Amino acid sequence: MARSPLRRAAPAAAALLLGGCSTLGNWLTPPGTSSGIPLPGRMAAVDAAEPIQWPDPHWWRGFGSAELDGLMAEAMAANNDIAAAVARIRQADAQIRIAGATLLPTLDLTTRATRSQSGSASSASIAGFGGGGSRIRVSSNDQLTFSASYEIDFWGKNRGQVEAAQQSASATRFDAGTVTLTTQASVANTYFAVLSAQETLEIQRQNLVIAQRVLRVIRQRVAVGTATGLDLAQQETVVAQQQAQIPPLVQELEQNRNSLGTLVARPPETVRLEGGVFNRLAVPKVTPGLPAEVLARRPDVLNAEAALAAANANIVVARAQLLPSVTLTGTGGFSSLALENLLRPGSVIFNIAGGLVQPIFRGGALRGQVELNEGRAQELLALYRNAILNALVDAENALVALRQTTEQEALQSNAVRMAERAYNISEAQLEAGTIDQVTLLNTQQTLFSARVTLADARLARLQAAVALFRALGGGWTGI
Repeated sequence: MARSPLRRAAPAAAALLLGGCSTLGNWLTPPGTSSGIPLPGRMAAVDAAEPIQWPDPHWWRGFGSAELDGLMAEAMAANNDIAAAVARIRQADAQIRIAGATLLPTLDLTTRATRSQSGSASSASIAGFGGGGSRIRVSSNDQLTFSASYEIDFWGKNRGQVEAAQQSASATRFDAGTVTLTTQASVANTYFAVLSAQETLEIQRQNLVIAQRVLRVIRQRVAVGTATGLDLAQQETVVAQQQAQIPPLVQELEQNRNSLGTLVARPPETVRLEGGVFNRLAVPKVTPGLPAEVLARRPDVLNAEAALAAANANIVVARAQLLPSVTLTGTGGFSSLALENLLRPGSVIFNIAGGLVQPIFRGGALRGQVELNEGRAQELLALYRNAILNALVDAENALVALRQTTEQEALQSNAVRMAERAYNISEAQLEAGTIDQVTLLNTQQTLFSARVTLADARLARLQAAVALFRALGGGWTGI
């Protein structure tokens, strides 16, 4: 009868224990990595009827420049930013191995051999008289021991460290993907800037030739009295202005070519470009799918997600530090005073011990570590959400930019054709003496400006295409 209350209380105690274990299990489970951001059904700048066409892994080949293909191959093989990113992957993989070692026991082999001699001499022997003697003792001790230690991972602390290392390694790989995409885009944009500078420089030289031809005509008219000194001064000003615009273009061309040297890991003096294909470049067609698919192809978004997962795993590690840790240790081996007896059964020694450590007072350091990791996870959650929003904005902006720059280039091409026609008419009428100098100057400036604007528009379209490939994750497939 005296034990019946205990028997009645046992189920209640068991239920309380199980409930506590369930709560503790939830406490030691990493939080999820959901961003909580609702994604739209489709990209706003994409026509729903357009077929989906993702960028090719070698998307730059679609521009049709063998020289660009060669530069890109050099950059992928030798770029120092990419090499550093790959080295960081190696470091992250090593961290996984280091963290994984905590799940296994540690084993050590120790050998020790000691020899000692001690003795004493009689006073007679010291004085040199006969009959004295000495007592000398030689002792030895040989040991061969194995020691092992293992921490039982009750609360998942060590598993959490491995999980954090694995997620950090994933984040490092995604970061390397981002570096690779950035490098590819930089190579393409810089190469296109070189081609654009070449084209603009050629246009400017043609503009200078036109202005000088008109200047010769006006000088002839001044000589025969059909033009004034003002007309001559105005055209000389136009010539000087066209000449002054050439040095900045040469500077831009040389500096962009030098920048390619950094991207392909070569001294700038060794970079030689043929170019001359600016107006023959194609613009590959790409159309993204759903926003969720865009995010899944972006290594920067995946990097932010993996970094958040690693921080969540570190929360579990920090919380587990507040709980008891159980360690098993053991030592076994042989010890003997005589080497020939070392491996005999009578020389066996061993020691087995188990220990439990419950942190009691650490000055708030352990709870502070929990709060630190929780705060870090909140920060990374915000960065993850920001990465998602930035990715969607990048993709939408790139789609709009490519569409509008394509239209702008087409319209500007038409403007150049009309400006050339107007100038040809005005030059012929100037020679015939039927128009004044002001009309000619206006048509000249319109033509010169239209040509340069067309080159700028074409560069903007090419770079918008590169931005779209980058916004869609390029052809990134992982490292």
